[in-house]
Amino acid sequence: MRSSCVLLAALLALAAYYVYIPVPVSVSEPWKLMLLDATFRIGQQVSHLIHSLGLSHHLIALNFFIISFGKKSARSSLKVKVTDTDFDGVEVRVFEGSPKPDEPLQRSVIYIHGGGWALAGAKVSYYDELCTAMAEELNAVIVSIDYRLVPQVYFPEQTYDVIRATKYFLQPEVLHKYKVDPGRVGISGDSAGGNLATVVGQQFSYVESLKNKLKVQALIYPVLQALDFNTPSYQQNMNTPILPRHVMVRYWVEYFKGNSDFVEPMIVNNHTSLDVERAAALRARLNWPSLLPASIRKHYKPVVQTTGDARIIQEMPQLLDAASSPLIADQEVLQGLPKTYILTCEHDVLRDDGVMYAKRLESAGVNVTWDHFEDGFHGCMIFTSWPINFSVGIRTRNNYIKWLDQNL
Repeated sequence: MRSSCVLLAALLALAAYYVYIPVPVSVSEPWKLMLLDATFRIGQQVSHLIHSLGLSHHLIALNFFIISFGKKSARSSLKVKVTDTDFDGVEVRVFEGSPKPDEPLQRSVIYIHGGGWALAGAKVSYYDELCTAMAEELNAVIVSIDYRLVPQVYFPEQTYDVIRATKYFLQPEVLHKYKVDPGRVGISGDSAGGNLATVVGQQFSYVESLKNKLKVQALIYPVLQALDFNTPSYQQNMNTPILPRHVMVRYWVEYFKGNSDFVEPMIVNNHTSLDVERAAALRARLNWPSLLPASIRKHYKPVVQTTGDARIIQEMPQLLDAASSPLIADQEVLQGLPKTYILTCEHDVLRDDGVMYAKRLESAGVNVTWDHFEDGFHGCMIFTSWPINFSVGIRTRNNYIKWLDQNL
């Protein structure tokens, strides 16, 4: 009996050691966040073991776990009709809310899910529940795009999927089918989905036939650049759940089908050193000492290498492409963008991507709402249901939907 108690105590101590990681005291519900992060780390480690044994790609294995624990069928409710279909060959899930009696045509949001261009999907419970809530509360049609993922496809195929599905939906006959007002369509996404939504918005801004097709864009902690992994938020949150810096850099390398050996040199900005001519010129567009307010910059200093690893840009030139890093787009492109909402979280490596983009858009004359959450962390907006519901998740979702309601 005594030995069993000792063993149990040892196992509990080991579990507590694994779960506990230092987190800022100001983050929402820190112990719950630690448990969520530990669960995700276990999934990552198991998937890497499966990969090392040659059984499956680690991202396929990890996504299998995510989908297995959270896939939802297309079940309609009394207030929202849910349908799985495809738009020009791209899978989508359509959520149709109940139209208002005085508005025969509904507004609509095209939603693009996050997951590092490699994980999750429109049918995963978190996104299904979010889009259902949007359809119900906005009395709107929500189109959730199930774009193809890494490693099935790589950049720029994800971009092509979301652009193709969006163009299809914006055809007059399709909008008519879903009873959508063509003047009240917005695009939105979170994390990597925020990246893709930003790219769509920029693509549409300079194609004459697509101009003014989107009334608003709403970007939730979007990932917008791969040139500087030492912005203040990357330095401050390098080990913060649930997206530490090394994981975000690895997602970028996976997105471009790059060499995993490049992750460590990219973390210290060796890919955009001063001897990489084109990269040095583009870095001026995300000069964070001038783009970020003092409250964000704090005591952090830029990390600029004099010499770096030229092979990285040679093998992954996509790193310097505005179609992957839309924060570095030309000013002329930004001037044509619609009214914009950008949500950022303090405890997120991607915080400064969103803040810098808000500043660049404002300088281009775009109407921007920047909504910042001091206790927020990356991904929090989709965690609103028991047992992984966070108060900041509910508040971010409420603010986001409220903005859409007032501006779409």
